[in-house]
Amino acid sequence: MQQPSPVPDSAAPLVDVVDLSVRFVSKDATVHAVNGVSFQLTAGEVLCILGESGSGKSVTMRALLRLLPETARISGQVRVDGRDVIAMAGNELARLRGGVASMIFQEPMTALDPVFTVGQQIAETIVRHEGTSWAEAEKRGLELLELVQIPSAKRRLASYPHELSGGLRQRAMIAMALSCRPRLLLADEPTTALDATVQIQILLLLRRLQEDLGMGVIFVTHDLGVAGEIADRVAVMYAGRFIETGPVVDLMEGPLHPYTQGLLGSTVHGGMRGQRLTAIPGSPPSLSELPTGCAFAPRCPQAMDVCQTSEPTERKPRPDRTARCVLVEESIQAA
Repeated sequence: MQQPSPVPDSAAPLVDVVDLSVRFVSKDATVHAVNGVSFQLTAGEVLCILGESGSGKSVTMRALLRLLPETARISGQVRVDGRDVIAMAGNELARLRGGVASMIFQEPMTALDPVFTVGQQIAETIVRHEGTSWAEAEKRGLELLELVQIPSAKRRLASYPHELSGGLRQRAMIAMALSCRPRLLLADEPTTALDATVQIQILLLLRRLQEDLGMGVIFVTHDLGVAGEIADRVAVMYAGRFIETGPVVDLMEGPLHPYTQGLLGSTVHGGMRGQRLTAIPGSPPSLSELPTGCAFAPRCPQAMDVCQTSEPTERKPRPDRTARCVLVEESIQAA
């Protein structure tokens, strides 16, 4: 007999991740995609995971819903709304996906099914998770398209994905993700393929919906401007680890880790006309051959001998700030 799902504790975090690691094992190599990530997210909060391509951001997101291939080896603890995701079986996991937590994927043209209309895909999700009639699900689908500000919403319900522009497809993906009123929304670079005008519209829409619905949101991006627009907290990721975390304003104004400082220094912003960007030298390490010591040391202008041999532990200069860097440790000792 299947045991009932535990009743979530209202005081507990919406997401609680402890020492999450993800490996992809093949006969040729083992890729260490995520390496001991820990964090919490409360209801109504927006956490932005920031970093270069290949740093492990998307793998971390997919691990929260177990949307990883069979070659993945997951260890650690992942709890979403009080439920142990790692221990979940098939039916319970299916109820979690879409019902409790939903995901907006990076490219809606590949995430949406090309042979069904937008309305059919939204309605199917509602019927599957809530058992409503098809007519009721289609009615709510129309309300959702209006909620995400799709013009001529009734006509768009009967449209196929290829008949919509990139911005409208992304809005349709958001409507589908919100169809079962999830408590947690995962957004994996949902504005990357959009032009700047549509991008800011989608960001403002997501922020408004998050506030209106009280959802917790984890937003993945490599764009500092996007993080500044939508996040409450930021976690900077490098080589499968969170190397700095903190409130968005504090982290942007006073980055602690040399990598975060490099990201900010290499970002274009107003008033930089005629100035040269300070690029981070080199490339991120291969996740199948991580260097000894600090993974950022080969690119770090402030690296010392200890950085080459010893992996820095997490330092906590303030209750709401963390950084994996020996320079932060020295600053604490000197204070």
